[in-house]
Amino acid sequence: MRAGITKERLARAGAELADEVGFDRVTITEVARRFDVKVASLYSHVTGSDDLRTRIALLALEELADRGDAALAGRSGKDALTAMADVYRDYAREHPGRYAAAQLRLDTETALASAGPRHAAMSRAVLRGYDLTEPDQTHAVRLLGSVFRGFVDLELGGAFSHSEPDSETSWRRSLDALDALLRSWPTPERPRP
Repeated sequence: MRAGITKERLARAGAELADEVGFDRVTITEVARRFDVKVASLYSHVTGSDDLRTRIALLALEELADRGDAALAGRSGKDALTAMADVYRDYAREHPGRYAAAQLRLDTETALASAGPRHAAMSRAVLRGYDLTEPDQTHAVRLLGSVFRGFVDLELGGAFSHSEPDSETSWRRSLDALDALLRSWPTPERPRP
């Protein structure tokens, strides 16, 4: 086995490959080719392609959380909302394979030990500027994720490239609308007797 191959280096090589060819095409065989080693020599570091894909997902979640933490520092309200939204969109554009990896469904234990909870904490930090209480805060966290991921997935898929205005204008207007919604969050209707 070549010296210097570690779980971390394999995850990084897999992440680079994901950005080049797509996360769904990452296999341990392809990563072994990058290191010019036989697949069998990598099994002391990963148990197979699923383990490798999980490690790439964990790396992507960590990178996104680090960017988010840095972007949110000292911001609140719409500034924080915009900063966090831009982190996800920019990361997806720069690292489409890693972004796809960050969407991988993890088992509960792995998810709890990942940077995933940091993402939820960042969303809740943004929402502190909007004075929402539970359960509305949880609904708003889900809304943020849905808007960010939905817009980014559609944009990456080319859904907005065939018409005017450009997607940047739509992104900014969507964030304006989201900010307005969060500032005037509706109160739930009471059930009728």
